[in-house]
Amino acid sequence: MDLSRRAFTMAAALVLAGPAISATAKENGGSADDGFNVRHYAVDLSYRPDSDTLAGATTILGRATRRLPQFDLHFMLTVSSVVVNNEPATFSTGNGRLTITPKRPVEHGGELLVEVRYSDTPGTYPGGEEHGAGWKRTANGALAVFSSAWWYPTAFDVADKATRDLRVVVPTGLQVVANGTLRSGGPVPVPGGDQWTWRNEVPQPNVTALLAIGRYDLKISTVLGGKQLVTAYGTDLGPLDAPARASVERTPEIVAALSKWFGPYPFAALGGLVDTDYRTPVATATRPIYPGGFFEDGVNTSLVAHEMAHQWYGNGVYPTPNEQWLSEGFATYAEFLWSEREGQGTAAELAQSNYDLYPADHKAWKQAPVNPDPDNVLSFPIYERGALALQALRTRVGDDTFFRILRTWFAEQKTDEAATTAGFTAHAERVAGSGLDDVFRPWIYGTERPAVGPNGRLGKAKTMTKPKSFDTIDNNSTRFAAARH
Repeated sequence: MDLSRRAFTMAAALVLAGPAISATAKENGGSADDGFNVRHYAVDLSYRPDSDTLAGATTILGRATRRLPQFDLHFMLTVSSVVVNNEPATFSTGNGRLTITPKRPVEHGGELLVEVRYSDTPGTYPGGEEHGAGWKRTANGALAVFSSAWWYPTAFDVADKATRDLRVVVPTGLQVVANGTLRSGGPVPVPGGDQWTWRNEVPQPNVTALLAIGRYDLKISTVLGGKQLVTAYGTDLGPLDAPARASVERTPEIVAALSKWFGPYPFAALGGLVDTDYRTPVATATRPIYPGGFFEDGVNTSLVAHEMAHQWYGNGVYPTPNEQWLSEGFATYAEFLWSEREGQGTAAELAQSNYDLYPADHKAWKQAPVNPDPDNVLSFPIYERGALALQALRTRVGDDTFFRILRTWFAEQKTDEAATTAGFTAHAERVAGSGLDDVFRPWIYGTERPAVGPNGRLGKAKTMTKPKSFDTIDNNSTRFAAARH
């Protein structure tokens, strides 16, 4: 296999992760010290696709973590007014930063209520590594994925998760798809068009926000004991429509399986959006967005398993950018587990096949999953080697302890802290009741091929041929890398 196919830029990947630390804006590509934790965003928008005009008002509820004579929000658009704790505030904008000076400083521990009003044409502002993917105009609407600063002001601290209410008015005949549950059963006629209301009552990182406006075949139902299933398919999918639906419509079944391994599904809604205008899958909270092209080879439930696993590891367990194996390695291992459930190859067989793929002197082993070289990053250390590390851990501690480690690791995450490898290894050792340096040192920190495979000295999987699912999972990783997933 040509490893050059797997090169990708870490900073452009969505999902993203010493002891657990707060992920500050500086650590994640910004330069602001937020000085506050956000609890909730209330976003009220009106969008006219013909002119790309977005008008909005966002209310932010939070608490100061230090005295705030001034603070910053991440925002790209033109602001008309700012109110802090019910008093008009002065502000300035530039380069994606909204700097706010309240009339009275907010004291340490004090409540922070911020109201921002704005209007602009978001498509005129380019995306980039520092600010996100940007606002993408489409034939009859727009897409904003990994780009919250183009439609509502947010904290710079990407690990500061918050709940969100969203109301969007668009011309009648267009659909709005976002995170969370759809309220009122669908659109409500209002002056200017239809109003769509979405609510996510579980805190999410802002980089997992989704806003899609366009023409979709939107389906809503109730599954898994009361959770709302929302699926949406672009009306221009053509021959890709059938394999996309045959994959995404199995989301409830996949989530039920993942819940047995990882713990209860963390949101009140699930589903997926398939759109040909986006080029890479992104695990936006509650419902990933899938490019139509990822179904060119047919049904791909492995892809759905990968993206839905990010609802636990990526959205709930949110790692800093230099430790994305805590997200991508876990999601790739979810593909291994799903393959085993489907009878397409066991996790042990898939891990062994990946281990056997590259000889000891191959460059694939030269980069550890933790802190890979940003100038020469391969997807193998993040995706497959991360998954192999989990298989090695499973071999070492046994199934019961292994899955207890995964479930409790997710359950103990804090909404305002990023996950780290040091935090995970300490957690695993605490749950296992013993040191695990013999697993983590070679598999996570080592820069050479571990001498012992992921199934241990005596447990090499007996497989003469590749597991049936191997090529699908490998192709997914290759395409993730090419698309900067």
